[in-house]
Amino acid sequence: QQAQQQKQQSQQKQQSQQQKQQSQQKQQQVQQKQGQQHTEDAKKTAATSSAQAASGVTGRGQVEAPKKNKGPWQPTNTATTQPEKAKKQEQPTTIRQRTGSTRIVDTRSSFVDLSKYDEALNKYVSEREETVVVKQKLKKQNNKSISNKERDKERRALEKLRKEEIEKERRRKLTIQIPDEITVGELASRLKINVGEVIKKLMLNGVMASINDVIDFDTAYLITEELGVKAEREIVVTIEEKLFDEAEDTDENLVERSPVVCVMGHVDHGKTSLLDAIRHSNVTQGEFGGITQHIGAYRVNVGGKYITFLDTPGHEAFTAMRARGAQVTDIAILVVAADDGIMPQTVEAINHAKAAGVDIIVAINKMDKPTANPDIIKQDLTKYDLVPEEWGGDVICVPVSALTGQGINDLLESILLLAEIKEYKANPNRRAKGVVIESRLDRGRGPVATILVQNGTLHTGDIVIAGTSVGRVRAMTDENGAVVKEAGPSTPVEIIGLSEVPLAGDEFNCVEDERMARELAEQRREKAREMQLKANARLNLEDIFNQIESGVKNFNIIVKADVNGSAEAVKSSLQKLSNDEVQINIIHTGVGAIVDSDVQLAAASNAIIIGFNVRPVKNARDTADRMGIDIRTYRIIYECIEDMQAAMKGMLAPKFREEILGHAIVRQPIHVPNVGMIAGSYVQDGKIVRNARIRIVRDGVVVAEDKISSLRHYKEDRREIAQGFECGIGLEKFNDIKENDVFECFTMVEIER
Repeated sequence: QQAQQQKQQSQQKQQSQQQKQQSQQKQQQVQQKQGQQHTEDAKKTAATSSAQAASGVTGRGQVEAPKKNKGPWQPTNTATTQPEKAKKQEQPTTIRQRTGSTRIVDTRSSFVDLSKYDEALNKYVSEREETVVVKQKLKKQNNKSISNKERDKERRALEKLRKEEIEKERRRKLTIQIPDEITVGELASRLKINVGEVIKKLMLNGVMASINDVIDFDTAYLITEELGVKAEREIVVTIEEKLFDEAEDTDENLVERSPVVCVMGHVDHGKTSLLDAIRHSNVTQGEFGGITQHIGAYRVNVGGKYITFLDTPGHEAFTAMRARGAQVTDIAILVVAADDGIMPQTVEAINHAKAAGVDIIVAINKMDKPTANPDIIKQDLTKYDLVPEEWGGDVICVPVSALTGQGINDLLESILLLAEIKEYKANPNRRAKGVVIESRLDRGRGPVATILVQNGTLHTGDIVIAGTSVGRVRAMTDENGAVVKEAGPSTPVEIIGLSEVPLAGDEFNCVEDERMARELAEQRREKAREMQLKANARLNLEDIFNQIESGVKNFNIIVKADVNGSAEAVKSSLQKLSNDEVQINIIHTGVGAIVDSDVQLAAASNAIIIGFNVRPVKNARDTADRMGIDIRTYRIIYECIEDMQAAMKGMLAPKFREEILGHAIVRQPIHVPNVGMIAGSYVQDGKIVRNARIRIVRDGVVVAEDKISSLRHYKEDRREIAQGFECGIGLEKFNDIKENDVFECFTMVEIER
């Protein structure tokens, strides 16, 4: 096959050589023909020239006329003259005619030198060729430059597309985390693109935003999808999540715990007495005004099983404390007096228990009284969806008597039975977690907090954070004052060692990292401070505007109490006294004795100081006397509220009501000189009293109001004129008195508030 291919290639080469030779031969033949034709043309031209010369035609195409001899005839030497003529004839005469751009060469001589024309033609052709070559080069250069520009443009477009593809591919691989709220600048930073592109995308989607504006997760997710980036919701791990043990307990780790019971009810229905009967102690004698002043937590041993009781005050002033107690309890004992029935505070306690989702056991107390009627109590309970078990419901009703101890054991058994049904469990083998029941500042021990452990076990020495308070547990005592080393689930203890007094209701947690716990407390403190500043700024501006518009008076109060719960309760009670005319502002609440800084704050804000179960220190008392600051201390909440109501009455603008005294009809207006108009009148009803006000009514229309300046019966001045008598009435300003005008006598009586 290779030999055949080589043979074919050699044959093809021979054929191509033969074709080239044939083409060369043809070109030579054409050139020879052109040369012969050129020679024939030259011969014809020469012959034509000689013929013209013989006929006497000049080189310019004109016949030469015979010359005349001016002198005598002389023979001419032909031999000498002919060569000159021949010389003249040898010079060709060229006639140039231009027709357009074509040059015509006419040779009239027998001898024509065509070489110079060939040279000129060759020169012209070469110049034209050079010009054409130059133009072609320029055209090629221009085409080349244009092609280079187009090529560069295409190259740049391709490069841009390539970069866009690379960027899209990079974005497809990119996954960013987006929080619930993010600024436009932060989103652009996470996308690693220019912020202007993000703003442009937002505008196309109808969202006008700047670099510092905040957008939500859905909007940010839409932008990332359009840019081809995968976005996920950012899971923010807070310090709480790092510090606190939030792992769920398994069934193997859970053990039975004591039920937490809250005693609730109306004031003086016997809540504390019932707890006394249960604990076999006597606390009621130490209470003031029949109201439990503090939240107490106690454990009671019933047949080897413990029940934890929380004693919440029953007065409506302690709404916040009672609500807080309902949130940490499992079972609520609703104490209702059998001789008193359901009261407003009882209904409030029912609502708190239902809102907290706790089970209710009704203790019908005071069954020892002859007027006790438990059936009426059960009937009233059905109005609030509490149907007793005897009537087909699920509410346990136990008749008890705190005084005689009747039904106490039945009540405790009912609590344990319900707890067994509900199966309250907790994990004691983990870090403690619970709620602050109460807190106060003790002069000798510092901040003291009563806490309820809800899960885990609290040990002495554990690091605890409660709200903004952090500290290490230095000591723990139970409800009897005994020192304990640990406290398990459903155990109330009193701890010391915190940095500050926590708020009642704060959640406490045991942590391992004290430094991180203090950082968390500082964050909470800063957040609370910012919220307080915002609230104060907004409240102050609104108050100023409202005061200008409506003239509302402010009553500024500083509240100090022995415990946090009492301070909150007093604050809530006083704020309820505000009305449309007097606004009560609690500018500060605190725990502990009244100190000098409280007096200084009261002086700066024009406030009074109320102390509940606390007294002012000596320096504070001296400063208050010197600066004229009013300090009032109370041990019973009723007295505090009554005094505040009395003080508010003094600030209220007086209100009046109109009291009609009588009517008189004008029978004859009389003009008295130097006195004016006197209305001779007849008293139709009631009486007309001097110095009272008069409303002049004419044809049922009030035309004026004035005051009586004189009142006479004939010539005697009278203080008042009774019905059925005639009198003369003089007015201070109004003189346009007509016959049959009606004088309506009235006075303004102040409304007692």
